[in-house]
Amino acid sequence: MVSAALLGIDIHQCHGRGLYKWLLASFLIGKRIRASVAIQAYRLLVDTHGLDTPGKLARCPHHTLVKLLGQAGYARYDESTARRLHRLGSGLEAEMDEVLLNAAVDMAHANTWLLGFDGVGPKTLEIFMREAAVVLQHQRVQ
Repeated sequence: MVSAALLGIDIHQCHGRGLYKWLLASFLIGKRIRASVAIQAYRLLVDTHGLDTPGKLARCPHHTLVKLLGQAGYARYDESTARRLHRLGSGLEAEMDEVLLNAAVDMAHANTWLLGFDGVGPKTLEIFMREAAVVLQHQRVQ
């Protein structure tokens, strides 16, 4: 099972960076693709090319995302995954602070909001919440 720690992600990292990185990783891992390919894609996107914030992901050229996904082993889904990643980055940049980083996170609303992203389904949400729920619940107490 892939975890945030396995990927070197500190989900407690300030300003939601850790949550964003884990959501991006969950997005990739939750697809019908080998975990090793998803991990390689995450490492290329974040570790190698610095797409470590939603805004950077949203502003990354489509052709660059397609190229990186192809390098990771996404042979048939690189175009559609790149489009979904752009939309994910844009949506997170616009609303992540309000929905996930608010001190009074409404978990039901957060789940519904996340499921509203193209490419985020129940499996991706399950993977993400497996570790993120602890962080989000902790924010509610503070």
